[in-house]
Amino acid sequence: MSLQCRILDDYQNVSLSLADWQALAPQVECRALTQHIADENILAETLKDADMVVIMRERTPFTASLFARLPKLKLLITSGMRNAAVDLAAAKKHGVTVCGTGSGQAAPVELTWALILGLARHLVTENRALRHNGPWQSTLGFGLNGKRLGLLGLGKIGQKVAHIAQAFGMNVCAWSQNLTAERAAEHGVTLCPSKEALLQASDVVSIHLVLGDRTRGLLGAQELAQMKPSALLINTSRAAIVDQPALLSALQSGVIAGAGLDVFDVEPLPADHPFRTQPNVLATPHLGYVADGNYRVYFTEAVEDIQAFLAGKPVRVLD
Repeated sequence: MSLQCRILDDYQNVSLSLADWQALAPQVECRALTQHIADENILAETLKDADMVVIMRERTPFTASLFARLPKLKLLITSGMRNAAVDLAAAKKHGVTVCGTGSGQAAPVELTWALILGLARHLVTENRALRHNGPWQSTLGFGLNGKRLGLLGLGKIGQKVAHIAQAFGMNVCAWSQNLTAERAAEHGVTLCPSKEALLQASDVVSIHLVLGDRTRGLLGAQELAQMKPSALLINTSRAAIVDQPALLSALQSGVIAGAGLDVFDVEPLPADHPFRTQPNVLATPHLGYVADGNYRVYFTEAVEDIQAFLAGKPVRVLD
């Protein structure tokens, strides 16, 4: 009998076409699930016969209680090389090997700029007006040339965002807890002395930090109030870095001019969530890494992870 592999949250139903899963046959039978399963009881029942599961970071949490309900599970593969939604200690306790895959930085950088440009030039408003015979030129664009971009985080993604900003003629500053002036200068970026200084000086603030104890709730009501009333906030990183009720309040009251959001506390975003209808929000359904090149890397390396595991020599192990 073949080992059973399940691929979760394949919203676009593309996973099986983007890698050579047949290379695993007949030893492994793979099946993709296109609908998100939020209920742990239903998820445990769905996966009860799975020997292997492939997940997309961080669409479905793998908690201690879920691992306890999946005694057949031996291999869990996540896209990327970290996944805060997987309880690695519980995986180890239950004898589950957790492996990751490579990932690219281009796709989230591109989406960051899609959100910045979409907000700055009111693309949704103007496109909707054009499609429905509305007013011709009803908004005034927010020009980027000469403006200041503030980056919270100057890692691999933040660096690429900075380089594009410079091509637009923007001044770029950055801050994170371990960032040095020398490292910032390597990318033509000015180090801000504090988070508060960055918020006060920036016309666009973009978040490129990893979610952790030090960054959870990094921006709350007090921090948002320090931003310019004309400023835009972009978050393609993790929702929990920003206090979500405080952000909604700041947007509703005009404390900041707008937000471009790709990440949310609950995903998929509930149908009645106010971010869906708030007029100064440009929101996308966590598309930062959803691009053909990224997906080919994820799923091709997932197949490699399975092959290595079956050979008794697992690769890209997370612990």
